[in-house]
Amino acid sequence: MQSHDKQMPIMEHLIELRNRLTWAVLALFITFAVCYYFVEDIYGFLVRPLANEMGPDRRMIYTALTEVFFTYVKVSFFAACFVSAPVFLGQLWAFVAPGLYKNERSAFLPFLFATPVLFLMGGALVYYFIMPLAWKFFLSFEHAGDGSGLAIQLEAKVGEYLSLVMKLIFAFGLCFQLPVLLTLMARAGIVTADGLARRRKYAVVIAFVFAAILTPPDLISQVGLGIPIIILYEISIVMARISERKKRQAAEDEDDDEDDPSEDETSENAQEGADDSVDEQAAAAASYDDGQESLTDMSSAKPSSQIAGPSQRDDGEDDFNNAR
Repeated sequence: MQSHDKQMPIMEHLIELRNRLTWAVLALFITFAVCYYFVEDIYGFLVRPLANEMGPDRRMIYTALTEVFFTYVKVSFFAACFVSAPVFLGQLWAFVAPGLYKNERSAFLPFLFATPVLFLMGGALVYYFIMPLAWKFFLSFEHAGDGSGLAIQLEAKVGEYLSLVMKLIFAFGLCFQLPVLLTLMARAGIVTADGLARRRKYAVVIAFVFAAILTPPDLISQVGLGIPIIILYEISIVMARISERKKRQAAEDEDDDEDDPSEDETSENAQEGADDSVDEQAAAAASYDDGQESLTDMSSAKPSSQIAGPSQRDDGEDDFNNAR
């Protein structure tokens, strides 16, 4: 894409978009191949919270022949999406940025860097804090059994465990994008900080409902996701206020520049004074040239009369001699 002063036709925009998507997809496939090579290590990293709670003598099972293979493919694709996200965001920015003004680029660029960082923070929260507590809660229902009943013991399936982990990581990562979303909406004028503050009670209810839908049906996961959403909502209100303050300050500065013509008037008056001085000097020079021309004419007229005088006298003498 080009800048505003040189627009591109629609076909060139589509070609540019195709090239950007090609690089993004190529980066995804390359990272997918690398992640599949290390898939057992990645899966072992995801299983570690459960393994720490279950102990080293426990196992995981699979009940379908293709379950482990497709689980490894899902793990590789999940890790590739996470690793190649900066490349995708970079290609997206390279496609969009030339069509933005300088102030728009400076406004959107911080959010481009904040998006993967916030997603990583959400994933780290669920991995290091929520998952150990949730797995400990679920494993508390196991018991060895006695004479009146059979033992209850977890035999976790590989595919089901991965689906649950991916669901939690994506849920927390997406919820941590709330400040970015609301701040951008505030910059666009869709929402306001005061409006967000007035709707805080509704936001609390929606946050816990959203957490109940995305997380397993346990209190630990729901509270662990609901409370960060509320905190992020409060952070979004603060960011929206800062954005509105900057926008209002920029508008006031622009109005001051338009309403304060003192510098322009001073420059115009100075220019007019300079023009008047130039005109006066030109008039004085013209009058001086006229005086010089008049003096020149007077001085040139005298010799002509002096030259004409003797010629007339000589003619008179010739006539007298002829008469004699």
